[in-house]
Amino acid sequence: MTPSRTPLRTRLRTLLTGAAATATTATLLLAAPATAADPPLRDLATTKAKVIGTAVTGSKLTATYGDLAGTQFNSLTPGNAMKWESVEPTRGTYNWTEADQIVAFAQAHNQQVRGHTLVWHNQNPAWLTNGTWTPAQLGTLLQDHITTEVTRYKGKLAAWDVVNEPFNEDGTYRPTIWSDNLGTDYIAKALTWARAADPTAKLYVNDYNVEGVNAKSTALYNLVKSLKERGIPIDGVGLQAHLILGQYPSSLQQNIQRFADLGVDVAITELDIRMQLPSTDAKLTQQAVDYKAVVDACVAVTRCVGVTVWGFTDSDSWVPDVFDGYGAATPYTENFTPKPAYYAIAQSFGGTPSAEGCAATYSVPSQWNTGFTGQVTITCSPGRSLSSWKVSWTYGAGQRVTQAWNATCAQAGASVTCVNASYNGTVPSGGSVSFGFNGTWSGNNPVPTVTLG
Repeated sequence: MTPSRTPLRTRLRTLLTGAAATATTATLLLAAPATAADPPLRDLATTKAKVIGTAVTGSKLTATYGDLAGTQFNSLTPGNAMKWESVEPTRGTYNWTEADQIVAFAQAHNQQVRGHTLVWHNQNPAWLTNGTWTPAQLGTLLQDHITTEVTRYKGKLAAWDVVNEPFNEDGTYRPTIWSDNLGTDYIAKALTWARAADPTAKLYVNDYNVEGVNAKSTALYNLVKSLKERGIPIDGVGLQAHLILGQYPSSLQQNIQRFADLGVDVAITELDIRMQLPSTDAKLTQQAVDYKAVVDACVAVTRCVGVTVWGFTDSDSWVPDVFDGYGAATPYTENFTPKPAYYAIAQSFGGTPSAEGCAATYSVPSQWNTGFTGQVTITCSPGRSLSSWKVSWTYGAGQRVTQAWNATCAQAGASVTCVNASYNGTVPSGGSVSFGFNGTWSGNNPVPTVTLG
């Protein structure tokens, strides 16, 4: 696949302030943009013992693109620079320029590098695909290629996608120059040669449409199980996750877990979520929900090592060139503006939901003797949305929340915190969500200052 990038700068936590009012008067608390950014995504991911990576193009690692790639991610994948046609376009003549550039950039920014990819049916040099080879000759060429490239970066790369996309959709082996001439055991040979060239790099088999439990992912599962039983070096599986808006596989976490139970690591290696253009606020909100679901599934499984997005900005995405009428697949716009999807990724790693452009209204529709009914409405302006929310306030006159609906509320002393229910965490662009509660009061019932985020 071709690369795209993912910057992540976030301004989270919007303070909502408002003047005090009587208990029976609704008070709108307007959102003020936060001035402090959350930690970079890489720092948030580290707190969860995960990697957050992006595919990159070496020539673009300057200016804003380079700044975001370096500060927001702790892993880089060369989108094209390490593929066979790039490194050996002419037999025996090597071009390591872009690959070396990406590795040097990663070293300067304390990042891992994921090598991509050693054995694939695509993006091979013409001299190889147009040649006439015996199986023995082809096997020697493949071994030499793997040994040369892996040895060059020995000790510098965290992992290699050794074999890429070996299966058809029905779980049968894809007919390729490798399987047709060397048989399906080319996979075991490639892994063995890669391990000999660099004993420390983690070795993966990588494929697409294997995110959920299906015929293709089961074939990959059976391959990994067989390789493990045979003692072939295999450290992990890569689930590419080139997804379509609203089609997140519900069995993703289950699938990750079953691979982990085989004793291998799992990585989401090429995540993007494409939508039919034009992009709309509703589509961006759904995209954020989907991104969060994918990252949540990885966070939930210990042996899921992390998530790599296939480019972090739409200007560097492969999607429009391959899927006619589709795009906007990454967490950043072409102008490096973070989308709701960016904030959703941050939330999955423990970041604060972004409330910039959203506001909460605290009101008291009714009160009586020593009791009252309260309501909070969270509203997002056009172009802003939330995939989850938390509202908090501190009472100043001894009020107590006794019951809540459409939210889970907890009170400690005077401090109250309410978070969304499982069914209403999404606040769409230009939309709103409300929850209510009953409470007690004595003497007076002033409206508190509310914080969203």
